Amino acid sequence: MSSILTNSSAMVALQTLKGINSGLAKTQAEISTGKSIASAKDNAAIWAISKVMESDVKGFSGISDSLALGESTVAVARQASETITDLLTDMKGKIVAAQESNVDRGKIQNDINALKDQINSVIGAAQFNGLNLVDGSNSSVNVLSSLDRTATGVNAAHIQVDGQNLSTGGYTAKAVFSSANASTTKDVAAATLAKADTSTVSFTLDRTITYAEGDAISMRIGEQEVRYTVSAGDAAQTATEQSNRILAGLASAIDALGIADLEITTSAADGSNDGAITLTVTDTAIDGLATDTPADVVGLDQDLNITAQFHSAGAGGLSALTGLDVTTNTGATAALGAIESLIDTATNAAANFGSIEGRIQTQSEFISNLSDAMKTGIGSLVDADMEEASARLQSLQTQQQLGIQALSIANQQPQNILSLFR
Repeated sequence: MSSILTNSSAMVALQTLKGINSGLAKTQAEISTGKSIASAKDNAAIWAISKVMESDVKGFSGISDSLALGESTVAVARQASETITDLLTDMKGKIVAAQESNVDRGKIQNDINALKDQINSVIGAAQFNGLNLVDGSNSSVNVLSSLDRTATGVNAAHIQVDGQNLSTGGYTAKAVFSSANASTTKDVAAATLAKADTSTVSFTLDRTITYAEGDAISMRIGEQEVRYTVSAGDAAQTATEQSNRILAGLASAIDALGIADLEITTSAADGSNDGAITLTVTDTAIDGLATDTPADVVGLDQDLNITAQFHSAGAGGLSALTGLDVTTNTGATAALGAIESLIDTATNAAANFGSIEGRIQTQSEFISNLSDAMKTGIGSLVDADMEEASARLQSLQTQQQLGIQALSIANQQPQNILSLFR
């Protein structure tokens, strides 16, 4: 049955053409935007995922900047620490030369003072964007390193960079040593313990000196160092009790070093006598005889240079530089032990900065690679396949032309009915 009111063929052709035009519009949008999912209406779930990932990529871009800033800051601190280590090594050469009594120690002291000034200059200049990690002004800083996304939200992760106090200031001397091997200012004492079993070395603490919390006394025995730091409980005691606690703590720490054939004893301070710590080389019989001949006795491997140093609370890590004085025999001996500790301090600081700089660099490379991987992932979700879109465009354009032709044919069918009435 033919009808002039309802043209079913035209309606079918029109709907088909509409579908083709819709597909063609979508394909043209993909080609123009480069995206198969450009808005939430295209695919709400995929679009939402891609937007979250895009926000993370932008966040990682900021993290890369933070890591670059942190790495530069740490690199400056590391370079300063390494330079200070080199300067202290040069200073050690001067101090070693001062161990001879027939040298001009005054001129050597001038050279040492010049190196001190250079170290202070390096410390003051070791800042990046106003942040100095070696002068003691910053105990630690946090470098933004990552964004950790969990089911409950996003948390910022940081890399903590600990500052290293290599300043030379803040030192206040105390005349804590009363033994004959003390320096002129009594804050340093030094002696050599010969490897022969008859040798004895003592360091005496003045029982009248009071200590504040954070004050410390260190002793360097050969290449090893021990330290006792005054606690709040110690600071609350009388001067005599403080002295005894320090002596006991140092003796225990030296004993823990396990130096063979070295005996450590202490004599407690009282109302009329200063306390002391004594180091003695002991005999070791190798044949089990009650009486040893010289050949049966094993002493120390070599002579031990021993230095005791007072450290005031809050002083910089290199504050012992202030008291270095090689103009006297005792001062030169004490300086030799002190410079080893100072070199260790600077070396440890450089090593710490180097380690954290390497970690920041590794994290920076990871963030860069992670950002690239996330961008690739976003592209695989929302980017259009241009080869497919090109082929689909040509196909739809052909279908569109055919659809228009089919609609034109369908619209001509009512005209054929007119021939029935002629």
